Amino acid sequence: MSDHSAINHLVSTAPPGGQISFARLDGTETLGLPELYERAGRLARRLRARGIGPGDRIGILAANCLEWVLLDLAALRLKAETAGFEPGKFDPDDGLISRYDVTVLFTDRPADDPRAVPIGEVRALAEEPEDPGTEPLPSIHWAPREVTTVKFTSGSTGTPKGLGATVGSIDGSLAAVQEIFEHRPGDDLFVFLPLSLLQQRYWVYSALLHGHDVTISTYEAAFAALRRTRPTVVMGVPAFFETAKRQIEARVRRADGTQTLPEAARRLFGDRIRYLWTGSAPADTTMLRFFTEAGLPIYEGYGLNETCIVTKNHPGANREGSVGQVLPGKQVLLDKDGVITVRSDHPVNDHYAYAAPGDSERIFGPDGTVRTGDLGHLDADGFLFVRGRADDVIVLDNGKKIIVRPIEESMRTSPAIAECVLYCPAQTELVAVVSPSSVPADRDAIATQLALTNTSLTADQRISRVVVATTPFSIDNGLLTSQYKPRRQQILAAHRAGIHDNKEGIHAV
Repeated sequence: MSDHSAINHLVSTAPPGGQISFARLDGTETLGLPELYERAGRLARRLRARGIGPGDRIGILAANCLEWVLLDLAALRLKAETAGFEPGKFDPDDGLISRYDVTVLFTDRPADDPRAVPIGEVRALAEEPEDPGTEPLPSIHWAPREVTTVKFTSGSTGTPKGLGATVGSIDGSLAAVQEIFEHRPGDDLFVFLPLSLLQQRYWVYSALLHGHDVTISTYEAAFAALRRTRPTVVMGVPAFFETAKRQIEARVRRADGTQTLPEAARRLFGDRIRYLWTGSAPADTTMLRFFTEAGLPIYEGYGLNETCIVTKNHPGANREGSVGQVLPGKQVLLDKDGVITVRSDHPVNDHYAYAAPGDSERIFGPDGTVRTGDLGHLDADGFLFVRGRADDVIVLDNGKKIIVRPIEESMRTSPAIAECVLYCPAQTELVAVVSPSSVPADRDAIATQLALTNTSLTADQRISRVVVATTPFSIDNGLLTSQYKPRRQQILAAHRAGIHDNKEGIHAV
């Protein structure tokens, strides 16, 4: 590849083959990658004719679609930045356009600002034939420290912060992942999380670089599309695979002995799965073991928006309970308390583009190192084990420090519990707020799991009672992030009365 840069190769070289598909509930649209490259070029030339060029910022606020991908690739060809705004987290108002210095915003939402353009117009711009005399795009070169896109943090700790992603960080991540997973022609990588998350666009870049296929869907359409599209790799957060696990278990029960676990799993995911990829939030070891036993090996990794991918389990190097070995170009450092700091050969960045005063200094060191706030340790073979968040360590009034993540994970092993978050009112007792897997909640099953979890804990670690959420946590009600992580402060605010009322909830026996 030209100067060993994946991004520079993408903008200068048409792919030899492969295809991209967009799987919706009503069907699937497929396009060859060479045609995708051509359409992105036509779109780039038409955007240039509208005055878009190097240094401009193209905002995209829309659900996953072909137009999203075309805009992203066209921006790379123009050396313009993109800003991916997640629907539901952002609204297409003039405040957003001005606040984030957007030159033009393409959106599938109603918008009054003249700088907002319906994203449906993109397809015509990319497909209409060009005049014979249209000037070709100039040759461009992205330097390692230049920013291709502004991405936004999950918002699990408040307002999402903007972060410019550098070319070097993207190149390094793509190379490291390709080295350990060897995606190749014949592979089809299935992606359904929002394309506003840069990691999801990596798989489009990978397809263009290595000639494999990629299928883009949405969370709502994912399960309906899986068997139809028959991918070889599925990228998903742990909550998605927990839902899949419950569906597979239900299939096995209904089959009453006529269908094995691997058969049921293949019926849901299709018959070509090579492996499953998960990350972005802690995965339960029971779930990971379930898929491995079902014949669908699943590999957990670790990374943050601020670091990109840091560690990954993979074929030939997979250790249960860990998030994998450190990837080339990354270094994991641990302080005396076990708090993880990450150093990168090519950092994502050394500051936030949009954040409150002091936010950058709290996370980024002067040399670009990232203070993750996670607690962990490395074993003798270099596998990283993450124990939880330093901020989520509860200190009791007797000075005892409680790491909440293992306790929450134990509670989530019950099929009746989708999420569990621990709090400590008055620093005297642990109270769990539980999001049930179904409504009405199976309170007996939750009580059973509470007793089972407490039997393995010391007196200080035991949960005194469980507050069961009447409405399960969701993205729509603001209690989960787009990557299905619990938003602790929002959950606390929503259930504060129950947490502080000693009479509320299911009490430990």
